[in-house]
Amino acid sequence: MGKPNPFEGAQEIQQLLVSYAKQETITPLKSLGRYLSFGLAGSFMVFVGAFFAGLGVLRLMQSFGPFAGSSWASTLPYVVAIVVLAVLVGLIYLALSRAKKKVLRSDMRSTQTIQPSSKGN
Repeated sequence: MGKPNPFEGAQEIQQLLVSYAKQETITPLKSLGRYLSFGLAGSFMVFVGAFFAGLGVLRLMQSFGPFAGSSWASTLPYVVAIVVLAVLVGLIYLALSRAKKKVLRSDMRSTQTIQPSSKGN
């Protein structure tokens, strides 16, 4: 039997540390990047949908006879479109705040620890 080589042990420790660092840093960053990209794509799609909804409401209101022309009534479709978009933004905010509260409640439930009872002391 030969003597154990200390360099082999050091190489093994180095390999273990490198694999641990990759596991704990690179993998979570990749999943975070994927999560962020889906979030940005989804928010862009919501923006485009809201834009077209507002544009559709505006054009619908402008197609009505009383709102056509150059009178003060021609500004009413713009006001209606802005109000519709404000309501849409409010609904989105309400949905996101409810979802956030739900996530926070579930996180609090999962982090609660069971305290030992003091009755037996």
